[in-house]
Amino acid sequence: MNAQIFVIKHWFSLTAKVETINSASEPFCSGVLRALWGFTGDMRPWGEWVKRQILAIQLIDYILRGVAQVMFVNNSLSGLLIVGGLFLQNPWCALNGLLGTAISTVSAIALRQNRDAVSAGLHGYNGSLVGILMAVFSAKGDWYLWLFIPNVLLSMLCPVVSSALSAITSKWDVPIFTLPFNILICLHSSTMGAAHPFFPQVCCQFQAFHVQVFLSVPVGVGQVFGCDNPWTGGVILLALLLCSPTICFHAILGSIAGLCTGLALAAPPADVYSGLWGYNSVLSCIAIGGVFYALTWQTHILALTCAFFCAYVSSATSKLMSVLSLPACTWPFCLSTLIFLLLSSENPALCRLPLAAVSYPEENRRYLRQLKRQFCERKCFSDARGQRRMGRLVSADRKNRKSNYYGLQQQKTTTGETPVREKLKKKEETEATIHRFTIIKQ
Repeated sequence: MNAQIFVIKHWFSLTAKVETINSASEPFCSGVLRALWGFTGDMRPWGEWVKRQILAIQLIDYILRGVAQVMFVNNSLSGLLIVGGLFLQNPWCALNGLLGTAISTVSAIALRQNRDAVSAGLHGYNGSLVGILMAVFSAKGDWYLWLFIPNVLLSMLCPVVSSALSAITSKWDVPIFTLPFNILICLHSSTMGAAHPFFPQVCCQFQAFHVQVFLSVPVGVGQVFGCDNPWTGGVILLALLLCSPTICFHAILGSIAGLCTGLALAAPPADVYSGLWGYNSVLSCIAIGGVFYALTWQTHILALTCAFFCAYVSSATSKLMSVLSLPACTWPFCLSTLIFLLLSSENPALCRLPLAAVSYPEENRRYLRQLKRQFCERKCFSDARGQRRMGRLVSADRKNRKSNYYGLQQQKTTTGETPVREKLKKKEETEATIHRFTIIKQ
């Protein structure tokens, strides 16, 4: 009997110790679970913390989320694991993917795209695919560093193409998925192919090469009218200068962009020096650089980017149209310029003008200044009217408060007496009348 009592007491003591240990470990376990829970889903607590940090930390988070968004995942830790898997497979492809994601994200920030979309990685995943697949399709093998140049260029264009496509698909409330990646990687493949040398292998004297490059700039302008004479191109530039120095400057800039792109893509020297790589870029640079957009330094950069992109499109379009034995004409100009005109940005410096107000760049700038002045005047006028109206309301309110405070004593009657005195006078008259009737009765 005593042994049974001892066993029961010992069992109860062990049970109490276990319960004490469990109750003490509950806060620790719940804290660990809450910490792990914060890294699941879209990592919202982590995202809120990142928003309060410097731009470099935010950019790292955006890049990792951009890599993960390829799989529809908005989680930077998942992106880090995916990057680790890519490096395990092929460090060269992983490096190109990270570079494409970073350039695409930075371009979206520079274009003032929606910051919530940028922070969720929605402007990075197309750049990630462009960088990785460009390295996969290259026949030059790993660590061919010249591949960084088209990678940077096409990744920089990802937010532009995404914004243009979003302006169209948003009417039906559908996403763009990876359409920018498909468009840009096909453009790269049709332009350069898998075994492209990227830079020309031309044996020529430096002096002759220098003269040919210099003359190619006015020739590229003249090719808009189908003229390959540099003197004709010079006369056309003079005509543009007479109308608008800004248009003349962007025509030269566009021709130089097309020339440099043709040399970088190892195009046939005869095509480059005859201006066939420049005329579409000339038109695109003029259209974006102050004609359809208000003239700012941000617009200059956008126009130069459009000129390079147009030269890239020219190469792809020429090869595709040659299959049908048709010339490229100005298809590259139309396609590239429309893409950049459909660009939606929260940057107020990138202001696209209504078609009814489009003129030459200097007049467009005056028109924009006039609109700003009218807006400021209207705002000041509305503010002044609002202040006057508020002043009248305040004055009337003060009068009402004053009237309510003093009551009836501050209100004059038609006889000029105050209500209190009039009441006392009526009371005296009533007492006198009663006194008089009392005397008469007696």
